Amino acid sequence: MNKIKTSPLLPQEFVVEQISDNEANVIAYPFETGYAVSLAHPLRRFLLSSSVGFAPVAIKIEGAQHEFDSVRGMLEDISDFIINLKGVRFKLKNNAKEVEISYSFIGPCEIKGSDLGGESVEVVTPDAFLATLNEDATLNFSLKIYQGIGYVPSEEIRDQLDDGYIALDAYFTPVRRATYKIENVLVEDNPNFEKVVLNIVTDGQISPHEAFKNALQVMYAQLSVFNSEINIQLPTSIERSEETPELRRLMSRIDELGLSARSFNCLDRSSIKYIGEIVIMSQNDLKNVKNLGKKSFEEIVEKIEEYGFSVGAELPADLLATIKKKIEAE
Repeated sequence: MNKIKTSPLLPQEFVVEQISDNEANVIAYPFETGYAVSLAHPLRRFLLSSSVGFAPVAIKIEGAQHEFDSVRGMLEDISDFIINLKGVRFKLKNNAKEVEISYSFIGPCEIKGSDLGGESVEVVTPDAFLATLNEDATLNFSLKIYQGIGYVPSEEIRDQLDDGYIALDAYFTPVRRATYKIENVLVEDNPNFEKVVLNIVTDGQISPHEAFKNALQVMYAQLSVFNSEINIQLPTSIERSEETPELRRLMSRIDELGLSARSFNCLDRSSIKYIGEIVIMSQNDLKNVKNLGKKSFEEIVEKIEEYGFSVGAELPADLLATIKKKIEAE
């Protein structure tokens, strides 16, 4: 007779498999039959529809009245120039939500995405082609770049613009692709449990791991509408124990992060041995580690995120206490 359950198995394994700077697999298992797709499908939708990104929403070109105009000495028409502009992906600096920035180019030259970077904006597609100017050409234009989610057609932007600006279709989503596959996984001789492999590809505005965290936050926020109706608590059978895979990963040695020799030695000389020690530190505490430079700090933060955690993370009180107890016991 099969064992009678009173609650579904709680997945314990979570891995972020970094494929490149802009691509990663998020893997979780084991799920009961049917549960994997029930979680993977809405997460995919949130990734594609709710990830925050940046996009140009309007352009003002000196000497041009509309998108079907042309600029003397520029090989491309304004319409072609705008199409090329949509292939340039921006990232605003200093936590800015919107910016207006002006550019001026004198030919002969070929304008690429890298030419649009500046103090307030970063271009994450530097090789994107924009236009070609002849030797007698001058191109002056201003861009309005906003932060947003999803897709906003130019018709919804046009009424909000100053005179002279041409509204652009704004495609904010930084996630280029989000797909998932469900695989079978063996649990105690039962092959019917499931594993989710969620593949995320971004355009460089944010990392796949950041996109995944954002999607989770949106998903939780949407579900919070039900909090007033029911106080959700984990059943006793699936509460966190001291032997969870999450705790084992936090108590893994820093060797597993694959740090450079300089970063590893700085931590080792400060008697920091475990990944959990870094996770429960504040970023300021990590910066103050003796002889730890800016590049080493950034590398450690990045490696911790690739490992599936973050520096200064707010862990559940029971897990935090267990980590501290185990570290003190070493």
